[in-house]
Amino acid sequence: MRIALSILNIIITRCQWCEGNPLYVEYHDNDWGVPVFDTQKQFESLTLEIFQAGLSWITILKKRENLRRAFDHFDYNKVALYEENKIYMLMKDSGIIRNRLKIEATINNAQCFIGFEENGKSFSDYIWSFINHKTVQNNYENSDLIPSQTSLSKVISDDLKKRGLMFVGPKIIYSHMQASGLVNNHLTGCFRHQHLKG
Repeated sequence: MRIALSILNIIITRCQWCEGNPLYVEYHDNDWGVPVFDTQKQFESLTLEIFQAGLSWITILKKRENLRRAFDHFDYNKVALYEENKIYMLMKDSGIIRNRLKIEATINNAQCFIGFEENGKSFSDYIWSFINHKTVQNNYENSDLIPSQTSLSKVISDDLKKRGLMFVGPKIIYSHMQASGLVNNHLTGCFRHQHLKG
C-alpha cells in the first residue's frame, strides 16, 4: 500500500503550495476548494483563517483538531455564549493558538453569525449570494499569479465589518473564499482543478 501511494504521489500533479508535507497534501486533496454550504463549517473555515493570520498554515493544520475541541467543534451557537472564564481557559490551553484578540474575535463573530440568522439569512447564504451561489472558476497556471485579495473580497470585507465582524480584512476573506470553494484556485495542472470544475 505504501509503495502504491508513493507511486501515485509521483504521478499526481498538485498545487505547488502543498508539496513537502503530508498534512498539506491531505488538506489540499480533501478540503481546500471544496464548496462549503454548511454555516457551521463556514464558521470553522473563517475562524481558522483568522487564527492563521501572521502564522504559517501548517501551524493551523497541526492544531486544527485541538481548535475544534477547544471551540466546541465550531458550533457558533455555543461559542457565542463564551464568557470571561471560558476565555481564561482558552488562554491556558497550550494546544491552540493563544491569542486573546483572535479568541475574542471568534466569540464576537459567532454572535454575528447568529445575527445573520435572526435577520432571515444564514452566513452561508449571505456569502454565496455575492457570486450567485456558484463557484468562480479561475484558471491560474502558476501560484504566483493568484492574488492575495480581490475587489470582491474587499467588498465582502467592508460589508462584514459594517455588520460587526472582526479580523475580516480582504486577504483573510479571500483566503476563506479559496478554502471554502467560493473560488476554484487550484492550478490548471492540478488534478483537483478539474474535479472541482462543474
